[in-house]
Amino acid sequence: MSPLYRAAKQTKECASTLGVFTAPAHKIEDMNKRVAPIALSAIFVLGLGGCSSDLFGFLNPGGETNAQHPTSTPAPTFTQPFDANDVMFAQMMIPHHSQAVELSALAEANTTNPVILDLASRIDGAQHNEIHTMEAWLAAAGSSAVDHGSHGMSMPGMVGAADMAALEKARGAEFDVLFLSHMIQHHEGAIDMANDVLATTKNDDVAALATAIVAAQTAEIDEMYALLGP
Repeated sequence: MSPLYRAAKQTKECASTLGVFTAPAHKIEDMNKRVAPIALSAIFVLGLGGCSSDLFGFLNPGGETNAQHPTSTPAPTFTQPFDANDVMFAQMMIPHHSQAVELSALAEANTTNPVILDLASRIDGAQHNEIHTMEAWLAAAGSSAVDHGSHGMSMPGMVGAADMAALEKARGAEFDVLFLSHMIQHHEGAIDMANDVLATTKNDDVAALATAIVAAQTAEIDEMYALLGP
């Protein structure tokens, strides 16, 4: 019995059960010759209606279906260790960087000094990108970011609420001086945190980011001291 004949016969049997058609069995061989496309179409239609186990056994002789082979996306893994110190570094540096972004946004609103605005724009761009990188690390490690309130003021260099309020009210030259002073303090804290993780990490990506933070923010501190003057 040809495979197509067998499939057509199964189609007819299933169709009888479902009340779809009742053609005599002796005409099935003729269907094999003249209406093969219709038979194949019926296979798929009836398969959806409840005969899939028999009909699709013809199409898949092993009797296996997609349900028996569910697709899954493997959990992301690190090629190098990403230990508890690395997790803590990212969890603390993300809110630390976020405050630097807040300070930069205040500069856009509270000063027209092009030098300060250029510095704030560079800080904002760099630290936004680093935040996205660290968020991806935490997601891959199955951890989550936390807000700075979860660590209190344990993060060095964070600007307190009273100082943030003063920055929000200040304008022009007064704002510029406060912005530079607090951002220097903020950068120094970030450098301390980066040096701490450099002393423990075995992950090249973490080490590379921490090294970049130290280099970039040290240079910006020098720039800000020069803007403040003697």
